[in-house]
Amino acid sequence: MLNIKVTTWSLSIFAAFSFILCILYGLITPSSLHMHQFLENVLPGFKWLSIGGFFLGLVESFFWGAYVGLVFTPIYNFFHKRWATGK
Repeated sequence: MLNIKVTTWSLSIFAAFSFILCILYGLITPSSLHMHQFLENVLPGFKWLSIGGFFLGLVESFFWGAYVGLVFTPIYNFFHKRWATGK
């Protein structure tokens, strides 16, 4: 069984950290290798390389992680209760 608080916080921090890594990757590689177009498509309001866009993208990434944790954990726990072996 997964703890919803632990899973949600873990995925939120993971998503925010991944966003920061994507930004850093974009800063050190040629623009042809950036994922800025993808980030602009999946994070509403995000614009590449602006201070406001960075913080908005960071917050949105954090909340996407929270969303995944809040949805995934109950689903996982439901199936774990139903199909887990060795109870």
